Amino acid sequence: MSLSEHHYALTATWHGNRGTGTSGYRDYSRDVTIEIQGKPEMLASADKPFRGDAARWNPEDMLIAALSECHLLSYLHACVGAGVVVVSYRDRASGVMREDGRGGGAFTDVLLRPEVVVADASMIAAAESAHDDAHRMCFIANSVNFPVRHEASVSAARAEEPA
Repeated sequence: MSLSEHHYALTATWHGNRGTGTSGYRDYSRDVTIEIQGKPEMLASADKPFRGDAARWNPEDMLIAALSECHLLSYLHACVGAGVVVVSYRDRASGVMREDGRGGGAFTDVLLRPEVVVADASMIAAAESAHDDAHRMCFIANSVNFPVRHEASVSAARAEEPA
């Protein structure tokens, strides 16, 4: 088996200087543009409680999105290997971040709630099991130091035919 190393790069540019830079906590905006060559730019900021723009993506949003999408992509791969045909997938993910009272904090938990529809009822058991495989395969979940849990629901687009 060949092991590969993958490299990722982006440019994050702060656009928040209101004329006096970071002369005070309330004197600057948290607006950031994130750019990756060949992709649409992403407008980002801090979360609203940290004086950010609620209309823009914040790092906490992006972390949960990365965990959710990584599980989804790993899950689809696991399902192909298990012979499961997924016809629909939607995740309602959430996370908890706690401030430490010293100006920092950390995520303590992320919960993924995938709602999966498979082509046939005979695939449900394998589809449920594939979530564990996906969790083990997810690069992002394997990179964080807090639990990433999943509470999945799986249903079938069509019922199993009687034998």
